[in-house]
Amino acid sequence: MHENYQPREIEAAAQSHWDSQKSFVVSEQPGKDTFYCLSMFPYPSGKLHMGHVRNYTIGDVIARYQRMQGKNVLQPMGWDAFGMPAENAAMKNNVAPAKWTYENIAYMKSQLKSLGLAIDWSREVTTCKPDYYRWEQWLFTRLFEKGVIYRKNGTVNWDPVDQTVLANEQVIDGRGWRSGALIEKREIPMYYFKITAYADELLSSLDDLPGWPEQVKTMQRNWIGKSRGMEVSFPYDQASIGQAGAMKVFTTRPDTLMGATYVAVAAEHPLAAIALQKLPADKAAELQAFIDECKRGGVAEADIATQEKKGLPTPLFVEHPLTGEKLPVWVANYVLMNYGEGAVMAVPAHDERDFEFAAKYGLPVKPVVRTSAGDETPAPWQPAYGEHGQLINSGEFDGLDFPGAFDAIEVALQKKSLGQARTQFRLRDWGISRQRYWGCPIPIIHCPSCGDVPVPEDQLPVVLPEDVVPDGAGSPLAKMPEFYECSCPKCGAAAKRETDTMDTFVESSWYFARYASPTYDKGMVDPAAANHWLPVDQYIGGIEHAILHLLYARFFHKLMRDEGLVSSDEPFKNLLTQGMVVAETYYRTTANGGKDWFNPADVEVERDAKAKVIGARLKSDGQPVEIGGTEKMSKSKNNGVDPQAMIDAYGADTCRLFMMFASPPDMSLEWSDSGVEGASRFLRRVWRLGQAHVNAGLPGGLDKASLNDAQKEVRRAIHLAIKQASQDVGQHHKFNTAIAAVMTLMNVLEKAAQDTDQDRALLHEGLETVALLLAPITPHISHELWRELGHADPVIDASWPKVDADALVQDSLQLVVQVNGKLRGHIDVPADASREAVEATARENENVLRFTEGLTIRKVIVVPGKLVNIVAN
Repeated sequence: MHENYQPREIEAAAQSHWDSQKSFVVSEQPGKDTFYCLSMFPYPSGKLHMGHVRNYTIGDVIARYQRMQGKNVLQPMGWDAFGMPAENAAMKNNVAPAKWTYENIAYMKSQLKSLGLAIDWSREVTTCKPDYYRWEQWLFTRLFEKGVIYRKNGTVNWDPVDQTVLANEQVIDGRGWRSGALIEKREIPMYYFKITAYADELLSSLDDLPGWPEQVKTMQRNWIGKSRGMEVSFPYDQASIGQAGAMKVFTTRPDTLMGATYVAVAAEHPLAAIALQKLPADKAAELQAFIDECKRGGVAEADIATQEKKGLPTPLFVEHPLTGEKLPVWVANYVLMNYGEGAVMAVPAHDERDFEFAAKYGLPVKPVVRTSAGDETPAPWQPAYGEHGQLINSGEFDGLDFPGAFDAIEVALQKKSLGQARTQFRLRDWGISRQRYWGCPIPIIHCPSCGDVPVPEDQLPVVLPEDVVPDGAGSPLAKMPEFYECSCPKCGAAAKRETDTMDTFVESSWYFARYASPTYDKGMVDPAAANHWLPVDQYIGGIEHAILHLLYARFFHKLMRDEGLVSSDEPFKNLLTQGMVVAETYYRTTANGGKDWFNPADVEVERDAKAKVIGARLKSDGQPVEIGGTEKMSKSKNNGVDPQAMIDAYGADTCRLFMMFASPPDMSLEWSDSGVEGASRFLRRVWRLGQAHVNAGLPGGLDKASLNDAQKEVRRAIHLAIKQASQDVGQHHKFNTAIAAVMTLMNVLEKAAQDTDQDRALLHEGLETVALLLAPITPHISHELWRELGHADPVIDASWPKVDADALVQDSLQLVVQVNGKLRGHIDVPADASREAVEATARENENVLRFTEGLTIRKVIVVPGKLVNIVAN
């Protein structure tokens, strides 16, 4: 062994061995236990960040550990390669998104390989390649024919300058994030997955996922949002509206029906259009301007909840379904057309939004529920006003509680055919149409005669041209006759290909299944291979994907099941959501009040005697900078650390060790240069001890029967470390405490005697244990150490060490001795010593005799295996 630890050479040699032996390429082996370990695949943004490093190292530790358990382990990798960032980069750099994407993939793949991940690269998938998206187009056509996918008009954020739909998060203060144009709400035809048809199953099967964090399951339950309520019809007042009909609402609080004092409708509701026709010109113009303003607003519930409540009255009325009272119709900006029926019955006394609106416009407030705040509801709003309670001011329903009122009011409404109970979901069907270029083309042809026709299977894939440089003004595909001009597959007439592309969530909703048979060309997946590997045993990714990605992936898995492609109901058995990587931030306030952020590498920190940070200066000019606190690593705060720089400086094993040691995987990890240095020092210690041992010559076998007491203690430390690490890695994923156990073992081994063959054989067992326990975490140094310790087979093919229970048995115990609760010494007693023998030994201890001299011993407390406390006065 080389005298010094040289990570660059060690890591290159280990990786070369794995590549040449195809160590991580796996195939189906019937009869052998499988383990499918999957980390969420990356978007090829250009460079790995520390969040990637942490995510993939966690997955790799689990995969390598399971391999050491004798399982056939699949750990694949691919690229979530479509999406807006590629288009933005393409416009900025005047290159095609495909070129930018493929170059990024090549670089990031080399970075991932430098981490030494045990990945089967033969299964790599890239979602922007036709051999991948061909199959989601195939599934799209099947589901379209079944009605699981359908086309309808949907309300979207429309950027009139860029001529494209924007996601809610791309609308900033009512303007397009790129163009700065005022956003409009527009109705355009879109394709939808009928995810609501699976809402009940998506909700109920969460109970079949004990390996998922409760927090994530709760987030999904809330997003699906099952609620039992009442569908209520408010008949039109024909004198004001001029026609028969009824306005429908859905409410989860039918008990408050008698407290409705007005109704509010969305800007797009039919009653708003009728109101425009009934108003005089000046009032109609005012209402039209307000409707236009509402249409420019956001379409997200979160935006609606926080914006100022605004509305305009109309000359229209509807009738209360039980009393016949005329209720005024308002157009309000807090009612969304695409949620519920686009109308609400307003009960200001018991709903915060209605309360705020009524207060602003002087509308009546009628309490109809007795709450903990009393019978009245004076301003300001109190959360108690929304409580369930006994009904008041509700005529025949007075005195009923919520369940009683629900049932009685339903009976009353049913008698008039104006309402009934209904279960509703907050979940809406998934609109997947995007007016963007860099995405999977939607395989539909629009024929003037035949309508919307799915592309036949033998004409798939509809290939996205890759040599396009978008300009940001709408989809380039809509300006390319060579793409959209085609013939109708049914009648042969001239037709037009769909130019929208799919939401990129579609690609990430089934990639886990494609990994099972990535080159299969007879279908979306090879069912035999998919059912061999699926469901995924361990899935790892950020909590930010807890709702949409995981919900869509679960939905897609059920779609594939119903198409006969997979047999399982859920895609992921166990889920680990890793915490963020955070780091200190530093800044100076600029003249205009903004902040100029500095990278931690460019800042020199001043600490007090207790290592607390008391100041910071910029290295370049020596002037102070403000300490901004610990934040998630990000470009905006300039507090990111380049993983490549860390790997180049310290080696991949050091980075992996630090990432796993600094924090449990589900908690935030605070970046620390000193922590990385500490991880490097520890690996150098391991190397030094191994090098000294190997260079002295490998010893013979260990004679366990003839160990002396000191040697037994060393062997006990070895097997205690195995026991601790086995629990921490195998059962709890607490890699930090497993590493701590190895560090404790290293302390023992470094101090252990090396005088005899037995001593050296014992050290050999200890070093083998260190190599095996660290093998999933620091695989390169473990690979080399294992080889140098005399093993022909690589450490990746070794089994995880087993605890020798005999080694944990202690012949003697060292107990703490206290006098009146104060530490006065230690005693060694046989492990099987009786209480009386322990007490007698303690009484004879010279320190006990000294501190009890002249006193009377009143009581002796023996805590077995731990301490003896002598009480004297």
